[in-house]
Amino acid sequence: MSAQQAANPPETGASAKAIDIPATIVVRELAELLHSTAIEVIKELMKNGVMASINQSVDYDAAAKVASGLGYEPHLQAEEKITVKRKEIEEDASKLKPRAPVVTVMGHVDHGKTSILDAIRETNVTEKEAGGITQHIGAYQVEIEGKKITFVDTPGHEAFTAMRARGARATDIAVLVVAADDGVMPQTLEAIDHAKAADVPIIVAINKIDLPDANPDRAKQQLSERDVIIEEWGGDVIAVPVSAKTGAGLKDLLEHILLVAEVSELKADPDRPAEGTIIESELDPSRGPMATTIVRTGTLKIGDIIIAGDTWGHVKAMFDEKGQRLKTAGPATPVKIMGLSEVPRAGDNLTAVKDERTAREEMEARERERTAVAQHTTTLEAFSSDISAGRAKELDIVLKADVQGTLEAVQQALEGLSSDRARVKVLHTATGKISESDVMLARASEGIVVGFNVRSEPGAVRISEAESVDIRHYDIIYKLTEDIENALKGIMEPIIEEIVDGHAEVRAIFRVRGNRIAGCMVTDGVVRRNSQARVKRGEEVLGESRVSSLRRFKDDAREVQAGVECGIGVEGFGEFQEGDVIEAFHTETKA
Repeated sequence: MSAQQAANPPETGASAKAIDIPATIVVRELAELLHSTAIEVIKELMKNGVMASINQSVDYDAAAKVASGLGYEPHLQAEEKITVKRKEIEEDASKLKPRAPVVTVMGHVDHGKTSILDAIRETNVTEKEAGGITQHIGAYQVEIEGKKITFVDTPGHEAFTAMRARGARATDIAVLVVAADDGVMPQTLEAIDHAKAADVPIIVAINKIDLPDANPDRAKQQLSERDVIIEEWGGDVIAVPVSAKTGAGLKDLLEHILLVAEVSELKADPDRPAEGTIIESELDPSRGPMATTIVRTGTLKIGDIIIAGDTWGHVKAMFDEKGQRLKTAGPATPVKIMGLSEVPRAGDNLTAVKDERTAREEMEARERERTAVAQHTTTLEAFSSDISAGRAKELDIVLKADVQGTLEAVQQALEGLSSDRARVKVLHTATGKISESDVMLARASEGIVVGFNVRSEPGAVRISEAESVDIRHYDIIYKLTEDIENALKGIMEPIIEEIVDGHAEVRAIFRVRGNRIAGCMVTDGVVRRNSQARVKRGEEVLGESRVSSLRRFKDDAREVQAGVECGIGVEGFGEFQEGDVIEAFHTETKA
């Protein structure tokens, strides 16, 4: 595109060109749709108080303002058929029936989580079953007084939160195990905060009451200090003393789980197509990809066509925790499935569909959703732009500091910044380095991680980059409060930094299918297909657009390095002359 073309969009008014824009769109794609440059689109977004990088998604309202500003008449693109199909199978209230609760057991290591799960399972399952073989499927059901409870055997609250970060509400109730002799420990506190962030009811199981140094009252006191106040102390959290070793209190614990479930009125429609959550998966050498799912609603049957995350297939066989084959699995039933083409991830949603064509359409729709989610970055700048656009009310923060005194002071300062327009919610506080668990909690809650006088563990940095979670380090309190205050006011602006990737000198001009292509030598750096580009003649910029085609001899190329000849096409620009320079660049959003 020439500079003149970029400066003269379609006329506004009656002659304005109508354009369909989807509910969410990536900035780069919006620029292409509007025949503009990403820089122009980003500028228009900034004028309207929306801060977004080239790879971030914006909603229709923001995109429509940009389109209007560039002389187009925007319209919301009609929803695709697959969305209509999804709506057709929404729950029918008249068909809902009570279902079993799904329970996750969490707690500090060595406090007896596994022992309680084994004891509930009727103690030492491996010794009781024939040949000492247990079919581990990551979840199992127990029955008490004719009612069922499904237990999810996750490795810990990290797995629980990782599933939630992928959009899965895998459990209805969290059982928090606290050892009566040990009391509340750091991992107990993490488990509490993870359960609270997920907004699930908590039942406390005070374990090891059979030990001589057991002190349940001390555990209750420590819990109340973390705002987990049990019923006998005037709160609403049930606490049950148990012993995994002797079995004391376990029946009482199960009855209380059923009571909480009854209050929650958990229901599902068993007659509709099945939907569920993958809780674990593996590649079996003889059976191929295997996945354990808990059916949330509907009934899963042998032969069903299913989609799970990035993969799909037919249900060839289903097994329960005892290894017995099943023909059907109803709501809240844990079941191991054989028949998917690849191994899905824990937290992926499983859906049964009517035929293979629907499966392929659904896979395409999910891919678009995943792209939009992947491009949504959880940063302070993104939150600030959401505030200015009226899309956010609460900033969730995971806070780490070097010592307890500093932690309390920083938390108090942050919470004091809350106003009627937006408030700060500190999800979790602890001393020490920023961990992977901290990042996953922030990711699941769409929050940020703040470290004061502490560093991040290497694993935490890797996950933050992969999951696009903002980790911010501070050592001066007023700098921290200033940034958060600006974000809450919606006035925190990112710095859009331009990074030059490489240059190519025009040596010849060719015409291919009516388009003028520049025969070039890449003089430095690298030129990539779809990269932003500007054409320069001396110091004059002739046009700014993107690299629409890149070829080596007769083959398309993704990128061309320095010292290599290539053909370059620049979208909307063809007035090349020998000696012109094509500058390839990209933009990055900096804090």
